[in-house]
Amino acid sequence: MINKLLQLDADFTQRIRITEKTGITRSLAILFAHSGDSWFWLLGLAALYWLGSDPWKARAIWMAVSILATAALVFTIKLVTRRQRPEGEWGAIYRRTDPHSFPSGHAARAALLATLAFGSGPAWFGWLLLAWAPLVIIARVAMGLHYLSDVLAGALLGFMIGCGVLFFFPPPPIPF
Repeated sequence: MINKLLQLDADFTQRIRITEKTGITRSLAILFAHSGDSWFWLLGLAALYWLGSDPWKARAIWMAVSILATAALVFTIKLVTRRQRPEGEWGAIYRRTDPHSFPSGHAARAALLATLAFGSGPAWFGWLLLAWAPLVIIARVAMGLHYLSDVLAGALLGFMIGCGVLFFFPPPPIPF
């Protein structure tokens, strides 16, 4: 039964894949696949901390700690499951630094950030990240870095962590 599910996952993943194609869709998939990189978000949050007022500095730290905690949990799960990424050439940096695909860290981070932004405001930022997250998630499959089940599990994990953070560690208030 598990082999049948894994084969179905691999088949569906292959249908979504556009790595070998050219054009604007591939270019957008590359952009979104990279936009979920942790270094990008941590750098942006560092800039917010550096340039922002005290409430925004507190919010930047809150989000950065949430990203790092999510990364630690994803990394631990990856070490336990050790599922290899789909075969492919694109994304060599990801393939070298992290050969495991389950769960997707990018999907977890995207869902986490969308959940935190939607749950804490400002509203425009929540809606923006809610639109952005699924694009990151599907781009990781389209570019051949993950199976569909990897990103679904990562998104669910990120959403659950985001809900937990919002419940147990409410965000610092921001004067809007």
